[in-house]
Amino acid sequence: MRTWYRSTIGGLPKMYWFLWTGMLINRVGGFVALVLSLYLTSDRGLKPSAAGLVVGLYGIGGIAGVLLGGVLADRWGRRPTLLLAHFGAVVFLAGLAMTTHIPTIAALAALLGLMHAMPGPAFVAAIVDVVPDRDRSRAFNLQFWAFNLGMAAASLIAGLLAEVSFALLFAVDAAGTLVTAVLLLWKVRETKPVAQREAEEPRGGLHTALTDRAFLSFVGLSLLLAVVTLQSSTILPLAITADGLRPTVYGSVVAYAGLLIVAGQLFVPKLIDRWRKGTTLAVANVFLGLGVACVALAADVPGYLLAATVWTVGSMLAAPPNAAVIAELSPEALRGRYQSVFYLIFPAASFIAPAAGGASLEFLGDWHWVICGGLGAVAAVGHLLIQPARERRVHAAAAARRERLEVPVAG
Repeated sequence: MRTWYRSTIGGLPKMYWFLWTGMLINRVGGFVALVLSLYLTSDRGLKPSAAGLVVGLYGIGGIAGVLLGGVLADRWGRRPTLLLAHFGAVVFLAGLAMTTHIPTIAALAALLGLMHAMPGPAFVAAIVDVVPDRDRSRAFNLQFWAFNLGMAAASLIAGLLAEVSFALLFAVDAAGTLVTAVLLLWKVRETKPVAQREAEEPRGGLHTALTDRAFLSFVGLSLLLAVVTLQSSTILPLAITADGLRPTVYGSVVAYAGLLIVAGQLFVPKLIDRWRKGTTLAVANVFLGLGVACVALAADVPGYLLAATVWTVGSMLAAPPNAAVIAELSPEALRGRYQSVFYLIFPAASFIAPAAGGASLEFLGDWHWVICGGLGAVAAVGHLLIQPARERRVHAAAAARRERLEVPVAG
């Protein structure tokens, strides 16, 4: 047990745990997005098409928030960006709790999406700032675990509060966000490296990340992973109901997958500690693709649970090295911007997965799931192919940093 603790949790900086706690509280309280469409249709009387438009505005705000959060994290610093996002979200959540005017609700939804997306790049950049290279895989593994634990709790709380009062739901979400903001204000110092704080403006910008071939190759493969992963939350319900199973079966499958992550994620670092990151990601994509492909053969609850087991193993293996590789490829002065470009894969996948997946399932039937499995295999091969060049770049950058540190200062 002591060995497991040291290899999984022990040795991480205190500042990391403040950030981790903030992310967990924020995720547990961040349940408005889960029930926004239900609130608009059942409480405000909107038709599904109009509700979808408002929820879409929340998503558009999220895209802008990701990019803005990355730029501000590099320019202003991690702490100011986190504080702005969380205190801003409190204001807009309070507004949603008090207004019934539909155009105002739409505007607040877009602004809330902006604020909810802004902290992501800053949180990750701060973790990279304070956690040494050797411990980052463990740190990101724990971050992924906290995210899923928080999502599970948020889903449960959202369902309970939605049955009581949507105004109460907004108020509780605002309270949780405020607790996170106060924790960040009280305990989290600025983590941006001193050299960056003293510089007027880092060399490069978003265009640097958007023209970085090694980085974009990795982002492209991560987008494939995200598109395949999101089949389980966008298209899988259609397959389950097509097999004559009740919608509650889908809920059970999702809950089972979440339980697997919460129970097993903490043991992943010890398992993959000696593996190269690209190799780990290749194995993860194979498991993910194989699990999704198994849906083509599933026709009952055990079959779907087996498929969920396989793809969840892939998700658990992918989380730590995925985040660690992005940290390695990001120049120190542009960490926020690189993280923001990487975070764009999630809204992109949220559009591609249901749009392409729905048409694929309609015209190809069960072959849709086989094709998704093939995409997982393609991504696995891609990670193996780009691994040598990426590792050479990382080693060269590390050598250059050591050389700069060893150069004596004149005078």
